[in-house]
Amino acid sequence: MAAHAEADFRTRLQAWLPKLVLSPSLALIFVFVYGFILFTVYVSFTDSRILPFVDKNGQQTFDLIGFSNYEKLFRLSHWEIALGNMAVFAGLYIVICTAIGLLLAIFLDQKIRGEGALRPLYLYPMALSFIVTGTAWKWFLDPGIGLENILQAWGWESFSFDWIKNRDFAIYTIVLAAVWQTSGFVMAMFLAGLRGIDNEILKAAQMDGASNWNLYRRIIIPQLRPAFLSAFVILAHLAIKTFDLVIAMTGGGPGRATELPATFMYSYTFSRNQMGIGAASAVIMLMTIAAIMIPYLYAELKEKK
Repeated sequence: MAAHAEADFRTRLQAWLPKLVLSPSLALIFVFVYGFILFTVYVSFTDSRILPFVDKNGQQTFDLIGFSNYEKLFRLSHWEIALGNMAVFAGLYIVICTAIGLLLAIFLDQKIRGEGALRPLYLYPMALSFIVTGTAWKWFLDPGIGLENILQAWGWESFSFDWIKNRDFAIYTIVLAAVWQTSGFVMAMFLAGLRGIDNEILKAAQMDGASNWNLYRRIIIPQLRPAFLSAFVILAHLAIKTFDLVIAMTGGGPGRATELPATFMYSYTFSRNQMGIGAASAVIMLMTIAAIMIPYLYAELKEKK
């Protein structure tokens, strides 16, 4: 009887132990992630300007004002500029990263010599923080100390590359740095997809006389649809929340040429003391990410079922 009770206790302990171990982490996640998300949504409906939210007498320093912050937000020219820059940045970033990642994956999938050395070389930039990447590219593109200065010192005195200081081209320098950092990661996703394709299908197509071009166009690339979808979701998510790369490279300038929604949110919340409007912009960013992530997760869960 005692042995049976002890065995039953051990079984229950084994069942509950993982939950007990994970419960503190889950509690912290609910408080510091989802709790603060709800708090940000709440602040977006108030006229709050700056912390703290109560005065010395314990009275709250803000009032609920409904959707006024959202109406003000979409009337701000700064927000329109940030959205326009985001459209340019995200569009180029996603397309170029996807194209380069796919080409690199196809190149490595040819069983070339030295593949083991090239893979980590392409993936290395993703191991760096965006602050480090932004700082390095800022130095590289700075006309005074970077590429332009070096080539002029080597004799190409007419060479000019001042994109990072030019309002019309500064946003493209952010695209360059972001593509450099992320293309290797996209390559790894496509390479995994390529290695998962059944070789028997490819051999059958080759025996039927399919050229390499038709092989990739009609068989291989269509089977990479899940990799394309995953790459799009991840890249779109990274593009929407891009902040530290811009801060490190341009600080949002020159002027507002590289202002993005994330930098707009930061400046209005902490520099302009417009916490309500800053929270509203953060909620818009969250809704945009959710609009991308939720259908993707739904499709993944539905496919598994």
